Amino acid sequence: MGADGTGAVARSSRGLVAASAARSGVTRSQMLVVSGLAAAAIAALLSAPAFTLALVVAVLQVGFVVTSLWRFALAVASLPPIPQAPPLPIWPRYTVLAALHDEAEVAPQLIANLARLDYPPDRLQGFLVLEAHDAATLAAVEAAPRPDWLRVLIAPPGAPQTKPRALNSALTQATGAFLTIYDAEDAPHPAQLREAAARFMQDPALGCLQAPLRIKDRSHAPRSAFLDRQFALEYASLFEVTLRGMARLGLPFPLGGTSNHIRMTALRQAGGWDAYNVTEDADLGFRLWRNGWRLGVIASPTLETPPGPFDRWLPQRTRWLKGYMQTWGVHTREPFGLGLRGLAAFVMTVGTAIVSALAHAPALAWLASAVLVGLASGLSPAVPVTAIGVLMMGAIAAWMGCAVGARRAGLGYGLADMAGAPLYWSLLSLAFLHAAWRLVTEPFVWDKTPHERDRDRSDPCEDAGREAA
Repeated sequence: MGADGTGAVARSSRGLVAASAARSGVTRSQMLVVSGLAAAAIAALLSAPAFTLALVVAVLQVGFVVTSLWRFALAVASLPPIPQAPPLPIWPRYTVLAALHDEAEVAPQLIANLARLDYPPDRLQGFLVLEAHDAATLAAVEAAPRPDWLRVLIAPPGAPQTKPRALNSALTQATGAFLTIYDAEDAPHPAQLREAAARFMQDPALGCLQAPLRIKDRSHAPRSAFLDRQFALEYASLFEVTLRGMARLGLPFPLGGTSNHIRMTALRQAGGWDAYNVTEDADLGFRLWRNGWRLGVIASPTLETPPGPFDRWLPQRTRWLKGYMQTWGVHTREPFGLGLRGLAAFVMTVGTAIVSALAHAPALAWLASAVLVGLASGLSPAVPVTAIGVLMMGAIAAWMGCAVGARRAGLGYGLADMAGAPLYWSLLSLAFLHAAWRLVTEPFVWDKTPHERDRDRSDPCEDAGREAA
């Protein structure tokens, strides 16, 4: 595999998968599907416009109901405790990677957090992967005391300048049986590697284990109380409920960008990370599944900070949605290579994330305008009862996921959080528009989120450990 990551093309048991977002445009099969649907829609509108519009509304409502039932099912599936494996007599070799770019302020903090990992030092290998031009981060890393197992690795020059390309450059030197990835702002629970290693050794079919990501509050940093709070609840719903439920059902899921623990043989079989996908984690989860590996979750969490104010939140969410669009494009080239269960999981995660981001603001605007017009005219709002019921069912399912996840993550959840959620969801529609535009104009540009060092030096892992226990 080359240093630019273009070797990330995986061979699955179902044949060669064109698994890189570097490939521009659509395939012939994708074009045929899109053209066929567009032609059918135009023909239906011209021949029976009223019926066609009614059918579209009905399909959308069915989609909302199915998504709501899916969320309820995942909440139920997530109820059993996460499996645990007994400690190992001999711990396997483990590689730890962290790709840093413009992280001079937080790099010493990350090194201190990694030094707290409770794993035999002689079984650890770690790389802080830096860009050659990033002199400030390199100086900060060199000045900080580091454990002997943690080395600095300079990524070779090349394009695109993305996190997965940097990780691929380190993969050529990784010697661990298992590997994990951390971000600059992470504070992983010290027992995370031991828990993951024991689970891997207990189950040879496990290709990857995702640790839950929990958002910590930092009052000193640039922040937005509303966005930070909703972001934390969104993470709680995703990592404490959705991914936990999908793992319990034996389904693939999009990985988080950090704290995923991967079996090295599975990662090499998948060809590493796609350097051209700006959510390489979401893509990798489904590529592992294509190759016959299962995904799971562990209990030991990693603490992260929220992006902060709107001018930081929007670029991060734009990148996530752009990457989901890339992932959708890549995996729909050969959708049935995922199998029926994998394809269903792919549609219900990546697909619904894209569609819901587009639909949130228009749906809320439609409902609000109908109510306001009705109130202004002194008439009952002209909103079908069925439509209101479907929207409420979706909202209740989302609120339930947040409530369950918040409890597991040690967060409260109240009426103010529920009332603010629709506004937060509507902001995703703005991020969708940005992502769609950037996908066309700058598909491989990585929007970097700034990070600040924690001023409170109390050990956050202790609290996280009590919550995970």
